[in-house]
Amino acid sequence: MARQYLNLPAAPPDPAFDLMAKYDADPHPNKVSLIAGAYRDENGWPWVLPSVKQVRHANSRHQSTIYSPTNTNPIPFPRPSPVSPTPRTTNTSPSQAHLPFSSTREPNDVIVLQACVYNPTGVALTHTRWAEVLELVRRKRLFVVLDSAYQGFATGDVDGDAWAVRYFVEELLLSTEGQHLGLCVAQSFSKDFGLYGERVGALHLAVPWGFGLESPRSQLVGLARAEYSNPPRFRAMNAETVFGDRELRAQWERDSRTVSDSFGKVRRALRERLVHNGTPGDWSHTERQIGMFSYTGLDSEQVAWLQEEYHSYLLPSGRVSLCGLNEANAG
Repeated sequence: MARQYLNLPAAPPDPAFDLMAKYDADPHPNKVSLIAGAYRDENGWPWVLPSVKQVRHANSRHQSTIYSPTNTNPIPFPRPSPVSPTPRTTNTSPSQAHLPFSSTREPNDVIVLQACVYNPTGVALTHTRWAEVLELVRRKRLFVVLDSAYQGFATGDVDGDAWAVRYFVEELLLSTEGQHLGLCVAQSFSKDFGLYGERVGALHLAVPWGFGLESPRSQLVGLARAEYSNPPRFRAMNAETVFGDRELRAQWERDSRTVSDSFGKVRRALRERLVHNGTPGDWSHTERQIGMFSYTGLDSEQVAWLQEEYHSYLLPSGRVSLCGLNEANAG
């Protein structure tokens, strides 16, 4: 048996983790990591959100070792209410915001959509584009999973960044008399609470009016039990406390605006430096995109050259994490 395990073939390395290991091993004093989406301040140090810092100190005095429940609770949605028609500022172009899946999806397929800004492109769909997606979902009766990982970091508006979630729930479940299948929202707080090593989040299942909850609840509990049994408790308490306290939530909203604004400043600084240096190409997309990632358009050879010549590490796809940039090192 031991020999069998000794002869196991090596698994292929994960591209992102392999790149981070190369960055860690690089002794160059001015190396730059543009890999992971973990926010840092203007000096390049990890930044703990003030709202999280406050609640972490308070909760640490009341921490217990009680199991965190594998919990599922129904959340009653209100009766239909109008979605605000005011559009957000959009940063899309026809080539970026097309819907390539429209002709390939089969009826009853599952479709995963990012709720407010797309990783890696940094593109946000307009309300008009979201309406087109909704029409496709209805026509082919697709089951939607909304991936919400950057709420507040896309535009700085935590409510505005959740617009698509409310829109889909209201249009699919509250205004059609429960004719649609329902939808899921996979919500992560790893980014927007700065809990990168904790992986705090929630899965929200929205079902039509009158649909029994016991069966889907039991399935979710069974999956959670098999996957991780009991989730980590302390960091989840931090998020729960912030949402349940008016002052802490207001501070978290200010924190989100601070982070989002910093991404905008870095984008402007990066574009200005590229233009100033006479870098070939049109770099306007760098500033049009939003959120913590920028899709540069660089190919794998150019990415390798940047790593070799300038000790700047980014994924072979050309995606840049703006978390590793600041106004001082953007050029």
